Amino acid sequence: MREFDYIVVGGGSSGSVVAARLSENPANKVLLIESGQKDSDRFIHIPGTFFKVIEKGRDVHFYTSEPDPGLKGKPNVVPQGNVLGGGSSINAMIYIRGQRQDYDTWAQMGCRSWSYDKVLPVFREIEGNQRLSGEFHGAEGALKVSDRRFGHPLSWAFIRAAQEAGLRYNEDFNGEQQEGVGFYQTTTNNGRRWSAAQAFLRDAEKRSNLEIMTGTKVHKVLFEGRTAVGVLLSNGERIKASGEIVLTAGAIATPKILQLSGIGAAGQLAAHGIDVVADLPGVGENYQDHLEATVQAEVRDPISLFGQDRGVAAVGHMLQYMLTKTGVLTSTVVESGGFVDTAGTGQPDIQFHVLPSFNGFGERLAHPGHGISIGPCFLRPQSRGTVKLRSSNPDDPALFNANSFSNPADIETLVRGVELAIRITEAPSLARLIKRRILPEPGVEKDPDALRDYIRGVSKTVFHPSGTAKMGVCEDRMAVVGEDLKVFGVDRLRVADASIMPTLVSGNTNAPTIMIGERASRFILGKDLAA
Repeated sequence: MREFDYIVVGGGSSGSVVAARLSENPANKVLLIESGQKDSDRFIHIPGTFFKVIEKGRDVHFYTSEPDPGLKGKPNVVPQGNVLGGGSSINAMIYIRGQRQDYDTWAQMGCRSWSYDKVLPVFREIEGNQRLSGEFHGAEGALKVSDRRFGHPLSWAFIRAAQEAGLRYNEDFNGEQQEGVGFYQTTTNNGRRWSAAQAFLRDAEKRSNLEIMTGTKVHKVLFEGRTAVGVLLSNGERIKASGEIVLTAGAIATPKILQLSGIGAAGQLAAHGIDVVADLPGVGENYQDHLEATVQAEVRDPISLFGQDRGVAAVGHMLQYMLTKTGVLTSTVVESGGFVDTAGTGQPDIQFHVLPSFNGFGERLAHPGHGISIGPCFLRPQSRGTVKLRSSNPDDPALFNANSFSNPADIETLVRGVELAIRITEAPSLARLIKRRILPEPGVEKDPDALRDYIRGVSKTVFHPSGTAKMGVCEDRMAVVGEDLKVFGVDRLRVADASIMPTLVSGNTNAPTIMIGERASRFILGKDLAA
């Protein structure tokens, strides 16, 4: 049986960091196991082609929920990266950390070492920002963050129209105040995607003490008593760990691996014939995600991205990109957006993702042509779903119930977000460009029930599943890991991905997940001690 000091399960945003940091010491023998392949598809690395990666599907795992009553019986389809770099290799590259209140809420829930003042220095140290530095930003870190190289006319029009609708302009969503509209900073560098694999693994993978296994699934963690001692692979191979095992497989795969390993609700495990190692009923509970409902409008002139990925136009864009690293292919597509407090609480509850096109993953274009999509999503979901075992067979997909809109507060927040998005389309800077609104059909917003029905019919994930192995205090029976990310009730096993978030951060999850991986590696190496 092969043996390593550390085994990291999942080569995504967090796993890339953990493996790289642990292998910095040549005395540590580290294994990183990734179910997908290497991030070799050229479309991964060109910012403007990330939708092609999702459409091709090779580097994406599409997790499909059970039929969801909150979505009018449709399943919730959640794409997650199945490739080195994970979500950071297929996402829209938006660099957002969330709000101060997100992390202070974690601290108030008992995770005192995860307050904003505790995590901000970590964000700064891993960030290499092109423009910003100082109190809120770092300029020397491995994760490159840059400003746009291309700004689409419709993105500019949205920003102006939002200001005309009463929203403030904001040049830094990760600074002192999140609220406002503007262009997003992105995890790009010199016109290329800067994924966690690019940032942390490119140098690390050259080290002789780090082995990276791709195209390999982990079925479960192996235990001797309550001590994690290795992993069982899908090919039947057993690999031993003399040190720790770190699960970084994501908020849907990680709880499945835990439960197959005997960690979860004792009654449910026993029902599947699985020996119980640790009775932790919170495993697979507390599922959260951000959902959005788009407002779409057709524009008068052919200025959107429609058709730019085909024919002569596509060839021209690719030549420009290859020769100069300029032009539309340097765009991350979701260039602009912002954060709005629609409830008057003093804390933004809606985020806008704006596409200068009708196109978006999962949308069949009923009205192909030139348009703009404004997608409000709620930031702090109150609904909770579950990820449980369907059977003891590792090849069976998890029994995934998203329970979208099971708490009515979520749909009421989106109602306000959609109403605001409509007002933005009617503001002068967009109104002069728009021919007609396509979705929702004009007049729907005048009937509250019809608008809610529209939202349930079109809402979809923005790819931020979290919470299914939540961090908390040992007195909380639903907590799965402590502040040091060690799994309760067992030894030598940690979770270090978005699963551990007690509540979902108010924004895109890539940067926070990288921060979680960085802190996990520091905990393991004794460089950062949780309070």
